[in-house]
Amino acid sequence: MKRLEEKVNHLLSRRVVEIFPDRKQLRQQLESGQKLRLYFGVDPSSPTIHLGHAVVLKKLRQFQELGHEVILLIGDFTGRIGDPSGRTAERKPLTHAQVLENAQTYQEQAAKVLSFQGTNPAKVKFNSAWLDELTFKDVIGLTSHFTVQQMLERDMFQTRLSEGKPIGLHEFLYPVMQGYDSVVMDVDLEIGGTDQTFNMLAGRTLMAALKQKEKFVLTVPLLEGLDGRKMSKSFGNVIGVTEKPQDMFGKVMSIRDELIIKYFTLVTEVSEEEIKRLEAQLNLKEVNPMELKKKLAFEIVKEFHSEKEAHEAAKEFEKVFQKAEIPTEMPEIKVTENKVPLLDLLVISNLVVSRTEGRRLIEQGGVEINQHKVTTPNETIDLNEPVILRIGKRKFLRVKA
Repeated sequence: MKRLEEKVNHLLSRRVVEIFPDRKQLRQQLESGQKLRLYFGVDPSSPTIHLGHAVVLKKLRQFQELGHEVILLIGDFTGRIGDPSGRTAERKPLTHAQVLENAQTYQEQAAKVLSFQGTNPAKVKFNSAWLDELTFKDVIGLTSHFTVQQMLERDMFQTRLSEGKPIGLHEFLYPVMQGYDSVVMDVDLEIGGTDQTFNMLAGRTLMAALKQKEKFVLTVPLLEGLDGRKMSKSFGNVIGVTEKPQDMFGKVMSIRDELIIKYFTLVTEVSEEEIKRLEAQLNLKEVNPMELKKKLAFEIVKEFHSEKEAHEAAKEFEKVFQKAEIPTEMPEIKVTENKVPLLDLLVISNLVVSRTEGRRLIEQGGVEINQHKVTTPNETIDLNEPVILRIGKRKFLRVKA
């Protein structure tokens, strides 16, 4: 019994911000041995599951290891509406085909954290299975449990109103549809980031109204991405859980120093005692942040790949970024001409999306050829011998004629 209490205590503390209606009630249910059905919903607005998602998936994995029923819900219906959470403008709607294409590898990526095999496998569901079946009468019935005032309380809607930006009526329907997911799956608990609190509480409202049942909501912290903003597919600042070890290591090394301890806490399994020790060293300036980030990057790559690949990624990082050497492996393309304008080469190799972007990168000093910085956008590249292009810090390409 004591061991269960210790596990529940860990479960409800690390990576947890709030629990609704309160932590005590959820603790009592968990310590009673009652098995819960819980879920995490993710809209496939891009094909990538990233470390921000992994924070929630890790919490689900803890519940799964205690024998609870875990569901990964893919919002192939709600993804077409577009979640307004944290948005200062309307999302561009996606087609069902786009959503399904993005979702193709979600289970494979989530399997980096969750187990989809064994005696208590996680389940995968798609909410179009029930949301596509709703009639207009059904939707009106669901919306009757909410008020316009409730919807307008959302901070992002208040911001848009004050700035004179439009709020789509369909955006009011998003939390209603997400709430209905809870009703159909008859869940006991929903887990998500703090930006999803409003949407998840909408599920509590509908569960109480339609099922006369309590539904717990557990929120986890949001993880900042490479630019310091919330890690988001929309911002393009993500670290994918299936990225190559070298890329994952390099991206972790580029995060801001003030995020090191947060990443250790949310993304790794390093003990809380060890994290406190590292934090104290960092605050007292007894350790170089670069060295801590190396340890962090190693732990993350080890967890999502393997210890061997983490060691290899660390060596590669030191070689390329600290000793300014050429990577052991890199993509390679062949072109038909012996001499090619640099801007054309950047575009045809997909290193930039346009000549304008390529010109800007060169003028900003972000392009190297054979480890020499290029300063003139109109330069022509001689390919009688293979050349190595470097764009920014992490993109390398070998080009041959």
